[in-house]
Amino acid sequence: PVNFIYGNLSHARDYTSDLLDLVQTYEQYTPQPHPQILAKIDEIDLDFLKEDLPKILSSMRVGTERIRQIVLSLRNFSRLDEAEMKPVDIHEGIDSTLLILQNRLKAKPDHPGICVIKNYGNLPLVECYAGQLNQVLMNLLANAIDAVESAMSQSTPDALKIHPPCIQITTTQSDREQIQIAIADNGIGMSDAVQARLFNPFFTTKPVGKGTGLGLSISYQAIVERHRGSLTCWSKLGKGTEFTITIPIHQTPNRQPSEREKAR
Repeated sequence: PVNFIYGNLSHARDYTSDLLDLVQTYEQYTPQPHPQILAKIDEIDLDFLKEDLPKILSSMRVGTERIRQIVLSLRNFSRLDEAEMKPVDIHEGIDSTLLILQNRLKAKPDHPGICVIKNYGNLPLVECYAGQLNQVLMNLLANAIDAVESAMSQSTPDALKIHPPCIQITTTQSDREQIQIAIADNGIGMSDAVQARLFNPFFTTKPVGKGTGLGLSISYQAIVERHRGSLTCWSKLGKGTEFTITIPIHQTPNRQPSEREKAR
């Protein structure tokens, strides 16, 4: 239905342009129209209509384009048709997740918007369960937004101008076999005691009703068990937090963790 509307808008724009040209031609060659026509022109405010109608059609086109982008992002995010592991574009998954979370990143009456810095490296296609990886990205980015919002609530407008709320996403190919996705924020940070329990099921620092304590536990399981990778965290109170996902580019059946992965 969205594509149907989007496709017909271009025709509606062309037809409208033709009709407005016809009106202009009529006005040019009929400088003194019948009084009833003049009355109708005044009634509908023809000058305003000619100016506003193209703007409305343009706005509708922008809106439908926006809907198409959201639908595509949701499709890319969920990957409902891709239950099997296959090569995917990691950056496409990150961008789709950010688009879904865009409303939370925008400025609000009580605080500025959260900037997102994307430091994308040159990554190959990565074999993974795209839907699961996107859910991990959603959990980590949503947690980063929560942390930044908490820091903003404890800060002053002047301090936010000096240290604006920010999330930084960095992707790299760490070696021939692995890629890394690092998601860092300048939020409130965490103590060592909290970090020690971070991936435990049902552990949460959020108020009752705000979190189940399962997001990071499920994310850890998805990365370590399903993708044979690692999910690590660095954090410091008052400084911020960084989560790093490391996964193989190619999944080898029955692959054993490397010594470096075991040490994490």
